Amino acid sequence: MATFILIVSGLLGNELHPENPQEQLTTKSSLQSVGRPATKLGSNLTAVFQDSHDNYWFAGLNAKGAVYRFDGRQLTVFSSRDGLAGNAVLSIQEDKRGNIYFDTRQGVSKYDGNTFATLKVTPGSVEDWKLDPGDLWFTMGTERDGPYRYDGKSLYRLSFPGIKRADEFRARFPNAAWSPYGVYTMYKDRSGAMWFGTASLGACRYDGQSHSWLYEEQLTTTPSGGDFGIRSIIQDKAGFYWFCNPRFRYEVLPGRAMGEAINYRRKRGVAGSGNDGVPYFMSITNDDKGQLWMATYDDGVWRNDGNTLVNYPVRDGKTDVRLFSIYKDRQGALWLGTHNAGVFRFDGKKFVQFEVP
Repeated sequence: MATFILIVSGLLGNELHPENPQEQLTTKSSLQSVGRPATKLGSNLTAVFQDSHDNYWFAGLNAKGAVYRFDGRQLTVFSSRDGLAGNAVLSIQEDKRGNIYFDTRQGVSKYDGNTFATLKVTPGSVEDWKLDPGDLWFTMGTERDGPYRYDGKSLYRLSFPGIKRADEFRARFPNAAWSPYGVYTMYKDRSGAMWFGTASLGACRYDGQSHSWLYEEQLTTTPSGGDFGIRSIIQDKAGFYWFCNPRFRYEVLPGRAMGEAINYRRKRGVAGSGNDGVPYFMSITNDDKGQLWMATYDDGVWRNDGNTLVNYPVRDGKTDVRLFSIYKDRQGALWLGTHNAGVFRFDGKKFVQFEVP
């Protein structure tokens, strides 16, 4: 099954450039029991995750925020006072043993059901680029030159092999406060290859043997000139790949193009998208029918079944909600993580703000 990790960052000014992560010793909470009961969720909750025990986890990018767990009856809140490396959480994952991991700019926290531990970072080398099924991948922010790979024992800090386009970027923007290699999103496709959406260099695919890149200016730069980056990647039921700009979908072809480029064919994407249609999307998922659901930052959610295109506005009263992520849970329900209105759940007709019973 393909996995998707959205790293939501880049629209919040100085949140692009966090403190350096802890890279010394593994730290662990000395508490035997962590977390406190809560009655309601916060407003900045950009990440949604359902674990193998059907607990829901919600977290956001607010450094003064917290992580929430809802078990169907009780809401529990966790924060740095419980041993979490940082309150601003980029993504949430689970390993095969049921441990939950929180990717923060201050480090990766592992929760074993009782306590939090911050994983020690090991400087990686070219040999540490591997593609094992049980590995977990993290970013710790977007100013790095590559991702972090965790094999269950070591958390390796990796760097992408250098490419010419990065040199050109740095020549044009010598004072840029972020790395053009900075990872916004990560995705494992049906073949098991890892894709990394970067801040300014397009999408990188690692197939276990080598890295190759897919770059087109309209995937990274918006019509208004802003640098959007690759914030979302998915492979649809027909095998095509989608990258943020809904006007196009991409067929990856065998072999390699010139240099480090991926060999691909571009085809038409969503009808009616463009300057006056579907804007760039922040996050995308497939539902159980294979329909694509695209969450935009400020224009709601768009559903594409291959023939028709439907928009679902998302509002908190009369206020448009700023969307960051869309997530499909294990039962097929769709959830939204937002910047300013908590989380929403699709009821079959519209997205409804989720409140703890």
